[in-house]
Amino acid sequence: MTSPERPPVAAIVALGLTQIIGYGSLYYSFSILAPDMAHDLSWSTEWIFGALSVALLIGGLAAPVMGTWIDRFGAGRIMTSGSAIAAAALVACAFSPGRIAFVAALIGIEIASNLVQYGAAFALLVQIRPRVAQRSITYLTLIAGFASTIFWPVTTALHAHLSWQNVYLIFAALHLAICLPTHAWLSRSVSQTRRQAGEEAAKSVEPCLQPSARRPAFVLMVTGFALESFVNSALLVHMVPVMSALGLGAMAVMVGTLFGPSQVLSRFVNMVFGGGLSQLMLAIICAVLLPASLVVLVATAPSVPGALLFAVIFGLGSGLNSIVYGTLPLALFGSEGYGRRQGQIMSVRLVVSSMAPFALAFLMGNLGVSWSLSIAALLSTGAVAAFSAIMPMTRAVGGPGTVPNPAET
Repeated sequence: MTSPERPPVAAIVALGLTQIIGYGSLYYSFSILAPDMAHDLSWSTEWIFGALSVALLIGGLAAPVMGTWIDRFGAGRIMTSGSAIAAAALVACAFSPGRIAFVAALIGIEIASNLVQYGAAFALLVQIRPRVAQRSITYLTLIAGFASTIFWPVTTALHAHLSWQNVYLIFAALHLAICLPTHAWLSRSVSQTRRQAGEEAAKSVEPCLQPSARRPAFVLMVTGFALESFVNSALLVHMVPVMSALGLGAMAVMVGTLFGPSQVLSRFVNMVFGGGLSQLMLAIICAVLLPASLVVLVATAPSVPGALLFAVIFGLGSGLNSIVYGTLPLALFGSEGYGRRQGQIMSVRLVVSSMAPFALAFLMGNLGVSWSLSIAALLSTGAVAAFSAIMPMTRAVGGPGTVPNPAET
């Protein structure tokens, strides 16, 4: 049945802006500024990225607690606080007197990221209008998909004239001037809507799984997300050495150029044409694209057309993944406790992502790039198996249609 509710357009657009700033300033800018950070701290670039891995690990371990806070206090309040913490952490990083203070500030940045990026934003959309949250999440990821497209050149342009410290100070000002008041406004809007709606605030999305199936389904879902995160993170960090080892060194930049637009394209295609797909089927398609891209890359190297096809397929899968990790938990387990589940998922994803670059580097150093990518492809097929194993559990309570696509809600 089609819901009479419409997605909260103003909230989606506002969150889209804060997600672009959040991902652009706290994530995408780091790789551009890292060499100068290393120079100023008398560290190698490898040590700087090692510090980032430690910060990601600690941020991942803290994520479940933050997910519980989102359910208890409301995502809007948490994101408002997160904007203030993000600004403070960026300032602390800029004024770090040494390595220990820098790493501590970096940990603060990663904790703030958990409070202001997708996990919290998805929960906020669920809390605003649960029944149309899946569609709202799809629209949000379409807007936020331009974060790298905007912030890579913006960071590069700023850094051409300013030190990395001053660039971080500008980003801190963006969090205070734009993100914090926007999140505060959204927080007040949610509170007012709930007060005005009274009992209507009890509207929710019900789980499509029997209680006995929820725990094994959750384990399978998190396993699938973890395997995808491992391969995605490892590949994105090591894209240049992978391409070089395959005789495609010059293609690394082209892959990066095609990756972002492919992500956005996959979200747009799903938004327009994906109405007939369940969220679980979308998760399976997303999982299939990752090993498929790796098979294309290994089988065709050093073919330039093969590398370009890899970039497109890899980008399509990554773009869908950002949608699925927000919508699949809602479809399978409902809106009750959504923030806590997002925190648990985020924790696993971040912990795995923090270890993935080292693991792939170790494999490439000992087995070579082709065997390493083959192992990565094998691991990513595990995600396909994990999501596929959930399908019979949904059929037991009414068929695949019980896991709706955003366009159907």
